[in-house]
Amino acid sequence: MKGIRRLAEHLDISIGTVSRALNGKPDVNEETRRRVLEAAERLGYVANQSGRALRKGSTGVIGFMMQTGREITGQGDIFFMSVFDGVQTVLARHKLDLVALLCSSEEDPDDYLKRMVARGFADGIILSATRRHDARFEFLARHKIPFITLGRSLTDVGQPWIDLDFEGMAEISIERLVHAGHSRIGFVWPHGDLNLGYVFIERCRASLARHGLTLAEECIFRTNPSEAGGYAVARQIKDSAEPLTAIILVNETLVTGLYRGLEEVGLRPGRDIAVIGRQSPQARFLSPSLTGFELSLRDLGIALAESLLSTMPVYADLYPHAMRRMLWPMALVEGESG
Repeated sequence: MKGIRRLAEHLDISIGTVSRALNGKPDVNEETRRRVLEAAERLGYVANQSGRALRKGSTGVIGFMMQTGREITGQGDIFFMSVFDGVQTVLARHKLDLVALLCSSEEDPDDYLKRMVARGFADGIILSATRRHDARFEFLARHKIPFITLGRSLTDVGQPWIDLDFEGMAEISIERLVHAGHSRIGFVWPHGDLNLGYVFIERCRASLARHGLTLAEECIFRTNPSEAGGYAVARQIKDSAEPLTAIILVNETLVTGLYRGLEEVGLRPGRDIAVIGRQSPQARFLSPSLTGFELSLRDLGIALAESLLSTMPVYADLYPHAMRRMLWPMALVEGESG
């Protein structure tokens, strides 16, 4: 209150009037509002955001929780930066701010989220890296905190979610490879309990079964979703007792590492082994060109933000048609690798 009291004394106006002028309340005449704003700028007045948040019952912040660590995010992954751009595009319309909640790979994500919620850090949360069974969903629901998930889980509390269409990716990839004569196909499962791995592999099994093919366990390579993870898989492919003729990668950061690894073990994508993956800025420079799936990450971020705001009473009327649950489409871009 010291700052606003000094401002009020300087102008010889009540603290309440100064506060209403600073907050844009309609019951302050324009001349008074102008005087207050000019004086605030001249005196370097900055509102105490913590106190304002307590009085308003909101923080003006949306948190985006993601996990970090060399083994998770790799060296050049821009996936989240592009999604953030779309999210902030929407939040800026309402003078809301996006804050990345970075949970280290060495910390339990449930404990991390509980700490952030205890601090009253955000009005709403976007969760990523959703697990097969995810206790964070139930925790946020119990505390009545609006949230949306980038990804699905068997845990379901009725929250909105948007997930990449990994089933569609699996279907299209299998059909393409089987039609080209491949029957010994490998799959890379990002290490850990991320739900996307289960979703993808389950649909691959079903798609192969329709063609009378089975997915052998030795054809599933579990690794970290990073360039190093892709590099390691190349050596495993080379050492396979029964050679693979094709491989599908569900994570975009694996591709560049796999290409480098295959080159070192004497296998060329598109000639010795078909490769289908996810497009990324780095993948554009690969040779031979990658056959892979692409999507608009910025548009995905916009959809996430609008869907989250549609669940919050203050903004719900502004987004009556926001999607609540959907599979986000990915389009296949044909290249020379598979």
